[in-house]
Amino acid sequence: MKKKYSISGIDCANCAAKLEAKMNSLPEVNNVILTFATGQLLVEADDLDKALEALRKLADKEEPGTVIEDSKRAGNQKSNIGNTSHSHGHSHTHEHGHHHEECTCGCCGHGEHYHAHGHHHEEHHEGHHHNEHSYGEHGHNSNTGLLSAFLDEKKEIAGIGAGIIFFIAGLIAENFTSTVLIYVSMFVVSYIILGGKVLITAFKNLFRGKVFDENFLMGIATIGAFVIGEYPEAAGVMLFYRIGELFEDVAVGRSRKQIMDAVDLRPETARLITDGKTVVCDPADVKIGDIIEVRAGDRIPLDGVVTEGESRIDTSAVTGEPVPVAISEGSHVLSGCVNVSGVIYLKVEKLLEESMASRILEAVENAAASKPKIDRFITKFARIYTPLVVLAAVLTAVVPSLITGNWNYWVYTALTFLVISCPCALVLSVPLAFFAGIGAGSKKGILFKGGVSLEALAGIKSVVMDKTGTVTKGDFTVAGVIPDSKSGITEEKLLSYAGCAERLSTHPIAASIMKEAGNRGVSIPEAKDIKEIPGKGMEVLLDNGRILCGSRKLLKTNGIQVPEESSKIYGTEVFIAVGGRYAGRIIINDTIKEDSKYAVSEMKKYGLWTAMLTGDAEENAGQVSLVTGIDETFARQMPQDKLDNLVNIRNKHGAVMFIGDGINDAPVLAGADVGAAMGNGADAAIEAADVVFMNPNLSSVPESIKIAKRTKTVAMQNVIGALAIKAIVMVLGFAGIASMWMAVFADSGVAMLCVLNATRILFAGKGQEQEFETIPKALT
Repeated sequence: MKKKYSISGIDCANCAAKLEAKMNSLPEVNNVILTFATGQLLVEADDLDKALEALRKLADKEEPGTVIEDSKRAGNQKSNIGNTSHSHGHSHTHEHGHHHEECTCGCCGHGEHYHAHGHHHEEHHEGHHHNEHSYGEHGHNSNTGLLSAFLDEKKEIAGIGAGIIFFIAGLIAENFTSTVLIYVSMFVVSYIILGGKVLITAFKNLFRGKVFDENFLMGIATIGAFVIGEYPEAAGVMLFYRIGELFEDVAVGRSRKQIMDAVDLRPETARLITDGKTVVCDPADVKIGDIIEVRAGDRIPLDGVVTEGESRIDTSAVTGEPVPVAISEGSHVLSGCVNVSGVIYLKVEKLLEESMASRILEAVENAAASKPKIDRFITKFARIYTPLVVLAAVLTAVVPSLITGNWNYWVYTALTFLVISCPCALVLSVPLAFFAGIGAGSKKGILFKGGVSLEALAGIKSVVMDKTGTVTKGDFTVAGVIPDSKSGITEEKLLSYAGCAERLSTHPIAASIMKEAGNRGVSIPEAKDIKEIPGKGMEVLLDNGRILCGSRKLLKTNGIQVPEESSKIYGTEVFIAVGGRYAGRIIINDTIKEDSKYAVSEMKKYGLWTAMLTGDAEENAGQVSLVTGIDETFARQMPQDKLDNLVNIRNKHGAVMFIGDGINDAPVLAGADVGAAMGNGADAAIEAADVVFMNPNLSSVPESIKIAKRTKTVAMQNVIGALAIKAIVMVLGFAGIASMWMAVFADSGVAMLCVLNATRILFAGKGQEQEFETIPKALT
């Protein structure tokens, strides 16, 4: 059994990685994935209750103050992940299982509002747009958490402020008095205020076997500075360490919040219609079949169908489409979209946990739990990094000192090594970068199913596409009506004959002919008799003779000669004969998406080989490739043929991405290095895909590749940058140039820079919209 929990109270990415490793060693669990970036704990166990109990005991032992609780209880409302700033060494006591039960529909005074149905304009618009007020249990807990976070941060700042006062007093006393005791006591007081809790935590951690704990190493380094007489540096390093940790915590919290705000589209309230009145309540309390009101400017809380009202909805948060969509009675709408204009009433079709906004959030959280190779490598590397640096510090303190006799110099150098021995910047930077990449994709209607998918997408060498529904719209239209010049029949007359034959058919080609006839105002004659000829077409009997409508083979079978005519318009040909004579043909094609040509050209800018696999005829496939610029085309493909050609393309060009939307595409999607599905495609295709595009635009493909490459670049920048700065400081320290001040920057400062660098991914390319070259209806 698998279950997701929320985990809070851990303020160090390296500590989270160590805790995850110990959790996986518990006999009660089969597998545990702790995602520091989202505060999620995914547990797989035979008995979840026993596993949870064991996990809580371990977490409380290894990281006191850690809270593990049901993710639905902690996150049913907008997540407050990252809003709580903890300093290293703080222990927070939490009682498990003691929650106040409160009404979630406002009947206890939490903002209940009633009004007569239809009189919405008289009511105060609380919760407008993002519904900032919280209701019931979740709002109560949420506000309590925010207050606690605010007070913790204030205490942290107050403690640092007091330490600064004594530190400055020590510096002044050192320069203006010759009494050593006075200024040393100032530095000692400053040090105790700033580092007291760090030392206490370090002492406690020693009994837990945490020799390489950051608190212990920082304590040893600063106490060592006191021992060798570097009093200002001892207090100053602890001061800047605490300031750096505070900034890092705030930066991590803000970046988490920005990412979660981008993907958590669930409003905190719903306006339920009960007995003609409106009750403001928790969306989780709304049932299938209930009627809810959505005002202009409000975000839609649940999936449903419009029962009353007309409006336009902004779907950009869900699909990435910038243009609002018109809706009216009978329209199906998705949660997470924003109602732009009029008031609408919806009949709820899905519960909160099954609605689109919840599914997107869950997909993003699950994706964050899927760790890429680089993340797993860094986690393993971090386990040996600290011991190696500590060993280097010991050797630096002892070996050169024995040779030169200058113990003071080499011990000081060794202390700078200890300050930069914590791998937090490394362990934190990679998962946060990938989480930001997943969040950036979600904002544009691109759902990555994991960091592994994002990492693989950054390394693809070729893109293979299905045609129908991917490169083309999948809706057939009449591209040309071509009467035979000898027949004397007009285009409208030819359409009327074809419409008479196809009026009862549900085939997409028949529907496109009827639509064209309707657009031109062509009247369709009544048929005396209609007969379908399987695999060939239709035979219709009218007052003025017999009409045949279908394939070339149908006409030839009936002894009618069809002239061989070349056309500059591509598509499927429907031939018509009237009274035993050829009358003309209608060409039907699947409209190419407006952005397909642009999308293919963007893929080629990344040096990618493009190919198309389709079951369509060779002529049609060739025309689509010609117009869009696709490099290679394979027509009349069966599912196994597609898979075989995909393997050949991989062998020839390298890692391959496949994009499809049909049920028959599922095997190919699973066989590709990265499988991508259009969100309007079949469920089987979406299930098998690594990436899902919530909108039908092919331009989402190069956008997803850009996000993947940017994410990998930022992750590598963070890793290389953090290691390089630490290595440079170590070399400079060995040469006697770098001080402990610089070492503090190489630790906490670099971690903060990595966090800020990762957050860049979320905002890169914001506001950029692309205009596409229009592809003519009749491709010439």
